[in-house]
Amino acid sequence: MPGSRVASPRRYLVCEPGFFAVRYAINPWMHPDRPVDTALAQRQWRTLVDTYRAHGHTVETVEPVPGLPDMVFAANAAVVVEGKVFGSLFHAPERRPESVPYQTWFKDRGFDVHQPESVCEGEGDLVPAGRWILAGTGFRTTREAHREAQEFFGVPVISLTLVDPYFYHLDTALFVLDGENVAYYPEAFSPGSREVLKRLYPDAVIATRDDAMAFGLNSVSDGRHVFISPGATALADRLADRGYVPVPVDLSEFHKAGGGIKCCTQEIRS
Repeated sequence: MPGSRVASPRRYLVCEPGFFAVRYAINPWMHPDRPVDTALAQRQWRTLVDTYRAHGHTVETVEPVPGLPDMVFAANAAVVVEGKVFGSLFHAPERRPESVPYQTWFKDRGFDVHQPESVCEGEGDLVPAGRWILAGTGFRTTREAHREAQEFFGVPVISLTLVDPYFYHLDTALFVLDGENVAYYPEAFSPGSREVLKRLYPDAVIATRDDAMAFGLNSVSDGRHVFISPGATALADRLADRGYVPVPVDLSEFHKAGGGIKCCTQEIRS
């Protein structure tokens, strides 16, 4: 019911886009011949951080590393549940070195960090959702990593198969609204996975392809406020109808690399 949603303070880890660029192509969004406006990217990223803090959230940073242009996408580096960190083993060789500075950051702060044996791209494909973890596969993270995460966390992991290369990570096709519900784009998933989502979330907020292509599902929710791409207007309206408060944040420069708000945001759940 409108007005009944309650925000909870979150702790986020981000990485400044000091070396952000599109230097290779590992998803359909990436075109190295299309330049990134680095100054604009910096401003957009700063706005995201300032917006989180203005809404009462804690934001911490890991230092960017030269030669790692995608390190800004902090969500891909790990998934954190109850203070335990399941790290990353990237599919693309170009991104594999990103794991090290993130693991160092967590270890230096006393976290228990597990280095996965199977290809896994952190919160890109492992999405904590209340009583379980929703887990994407099909393009990056493997089913073996889903099993490994379940053993590490002791939390049920529900595998979902992605079928559209534009939605190569689960966090481009689905995001968690609160402990009970999600928003997602059904056609990003295999028929069986769509049925699973319908059973788990009969009242989910359903997005259109236009919403999804505008990175509307690469959003972050604190239970009340939804930090969302301004291009996902229809989805924002649906969320408002459900009592959520859309907070538009433009990360258009990061869309050139296939990322958005959630990609830039690692949540530390302790």
